[in-house]
Amino acid sequence: MSSDMSYTTEEIAKLLKVSKLTVYDLIKKGDLPSYRVGKQMRIDAADLEAYKQRARTGSIADRIVMGNPKLHSNPLAPASSTRPIVITGHDIGLDILAKHLEKNIPGIRPLRSFVGSLDSLISMYRGESDIVSTHLLDGDSGEYNLPYIRKILVGSSYVVVNLLSRNAGLYVKQGNPFGLHTWSDLSHPGLRLVNREKGSGARVLLDEQLRLHGIKSEQLLGYDHEQTNHLGVASKVASGEADVGVGIEKTAQLVGQIDFIPLIQERYDLVMLKNPDNESWIYPLIQILQSDEFKQELQAISGYDLTRTGEILLET
Repeated sequence: MSSDMSYTTEEIAKLLKVSKLTVYDLIKKGDLPSYRVGKQMRIDAADLEAYKQRARTGSIADRIVMGNPKLHSNPLAPASSTRPIVITGHDIGLDILAKHLEKNIPGIRPLRSFVGSLDSLISMYRGESDIVSTHLLDGDSGEYNLPYIRKILVGSSYVVVNLLSRNAGLYVKQGNPFGLHTWSDLSHPGLRLVNREKGSGARVLLDEQLRLHGIKSEQLLGYDHEQTNHLGVASKVASGEADVGVGIEKTAQLVGQIDFIPLIQERYDLVMLKNPDNESWIYPLIQILQSDEFKQELQAISGYDLTRTGEILLET
C-alpha cells in the first residue's frame, strides 16, 4: 500500500465494514487523523494502518468499530468515561433515538450499525450489539418479532419494547401497470423484482408471503437482484430497472415517481439484553421512548403509527 494513498470517509467505512457515522465518530475522537481537500474529508493510508494496528492491540473503542464489541469482560482495556452503545437497523427513528440517548443519558455514546433485522438479533446473541431493532414476520402465527427473538436469544434475559409501527407493502411503477394488489399477484409472469439482502426484515416478509401463497422464488425474475436498504429498492423501481419491490411507505414518499401498495402493518421493536452492564441505561431509554418530546419528533415524520411506542411487549 502506497504511503501517498488517501481515502474518503465512504471508502474507510467500506474497508472497515462500518457506517460513515462510526468513521466520523473516530475522526471526532482523534482516533483517525483527517484533513480536508475542498469539501471532502480525507484519511491517509498510513493513518488507517496505524489505527488498525492499535485496534489489534485491544483498545475498547477500536474493537467496537472492528466488529467485536465485547466490552465488559476485558480487564486490560483502558478505563473510559463513556461507553459505546451499538444500535442496529436502518430506520430514521433510530437516529432520532440515538440523539436523545446521547443528550439525556450520561456515560454512553451511541454508535449506529446499519444491518438487517435477522442479522441484528444474531449480532446480539454474539455480544456484538446493545440495542437491536427488528421487524420480522412469522408467517405461521402472524406475529412480529417475538417468535424469532425467543429462538435466537435462547437462555438470555431481555426486554422487548415497541419503537413504532409502519406500513409495508409493494413498490410499483406509477399507475401500477401490472395491477398488483395482493401478495399472490407476485406470481404474475414476467414480473421483474428487486429484492432486499438476506437477513433483512423486508426479505423475510417477502419469503414468508411467497411461502404462504405457494409461489416459488425462482418464478420471480430478479429474486437474486439485491439492494441493502428500502431506498435502493424504491429507486430501482422508479428508474424502471424493476417492476416491483418490497418496502415501507415512508421511503416511497421520499423517492416519488412510484406507487405504494400497502399490504401489512409491521411492528418495529427494540430488543435489549438485561444484564448488570446495561441496567443503568435500559429503563431511562424506555422513559425516553414514552416521553412526549421523543414522540413529537417522530410524529413529524409521516408514515409512523406511535400507538404502542414505549410499550414493553416482553420482559424475561
